[in-house]
Amino acid sequence: MVDFVQVWNWYSREKVRKAILEFAKNREVVSVFSDGSYGRRPDSLNYDGDILQAVAEGTVAFHSSVERWENPMRLDVGMKREDLDNLRIGWDLLIDLDVKDFEIAKIATKKFIEALQDHGVKNIGVKYTGGKSFHVIVPFESFPSKVNDIPTKNLYPELSQKIIEYLKWYVRDELKEALLALDNPTNLSQRIGKQVEEIMEGGELDPFKVVNVDVFGSRHLFRMPYSLNENTMLVSLPIRIEEIDSFEKEQAEIRKARIGENFIKIYTKEDATALVIEALDWYDRNKKEEKSISTTLPKKPVSREGRIPEELFPPCIKKILNGLNDGRKRAIFILVTFLRNMNWSLEEIEKKIYEWNEKNKPPLRANYIRTQLRWHFRQDRNLLPPNCDSKIFYEDMGLKDSCEECIKMGVKNPINYPFALLKRIKKKKTK
Repeated sequence: MVDFVQVWNWYSREKVRKAILEFAKNREVVSVFSDGSYGRRPDSLNYDGDILQAVAEGTVAFHSSVERWENPMRLDVGMKREDLDNLRIGWDLLIDLDVKDFEIAKIATKKFIEALQDHGVKNIGVKYTGGKSFHVIVPFESFPSKVNDIPTKNLYPELSQKIIEYLKWYVRDELKEALLALDNPTNLSQRIGKQVEEIMEGGELDPFKVVNVDVFGSRHLFRMPYSLNENTMLVSLPIRIEEIDSFEKEQAEIRKARIGENFIKIYTKEDATALVIEALDWYDRNKKEEKSISTTLPKKPVSREGRIPEELFPPCIKKILNGLNDGRKRAIFILVTFLRNMNWSLEEIEKKIYEWNEKNKPPLRANYIRTQLRWHFRQDRNLLPPNCDSKIFYEDMGLKDSCEECIKMGVKNPINYPFALLKRIKKKKTK
């Protein structure tokens, strides 16, 4: 039973209304009533009095859009994609972790935050939903203004969905290990109210049958920071990342909730650019059947040379192996695909990649390398490194000058360089 006096007292606080109003700017905001029903759409909050008026009419919670709009009140059902793109001014990446166990939710939240941090993302907000889990957000300001010459604001929901699918892949193994460290599969299934068979796949625990990560479309709504949860009457409370482990639901009770932490945090601009590059690259390699890297690059040269030694590597690869400050994640894809085409064993590749990482400033997190190696070593198709004229891989990584030697030899891909060099050496020997 909803205590409407408590609801009124909560939203009567000036700090609460100020925080809600600040987040509501350029967003569609919809009332949620005690029975779980939603108010009219579209709707918005523009003035301090709008909040109290809505509460007086029975509103218990406020849900807002992931997308930011020039004028939310111009939204309409059945709008064409072009009209939505024109009206949209941005969108935030929302990671909505749906799990019925609070401790499992904490583990999953931390893993996704670590994944974002691995990719250099600093603008990360987290809040308790007021239920059994957490929301993680990366603001629109973190993303580049354009991706492949398309305004990023027009890439919703596709880009958001690809990033979330990539992050799920990235955290899968480590999340599974963390869940099994918490409990065995039988107990995990009981904690979330499922049969053990429902959370297993191929005889192994599937972490995303324990934790569901929602992927949603346009005009998706989620509970606003500092809104009450219409089911529990707890506050949807922003917290600091370092507070996740110690956070208890009681801290979100109306009488205890601390007001002041921001859900949206902006320390720097475009800090998620590397995340976008990695996610799109991963998506191209995994999800687009009609256009994978293996079909767009030249075929692997037929070689009977056996393992190719480092002294025959092209200058660009040698420079990468000396360690990098920028482009380290893109370099892993170049190095692993190159070394596999040089007939190096998986053990040799793994050893070389970890040795190379020690030369990077700073080194990549071990989990990132382990995840990338696992993915590559599972592939039974022939993946090749990008061609020498790839701007995003070589020029943007400061390797353009090192690629000149390949280009002078008429080589389009780094893997062809050693074989062209061997051919020259053999010609000289026969003369």
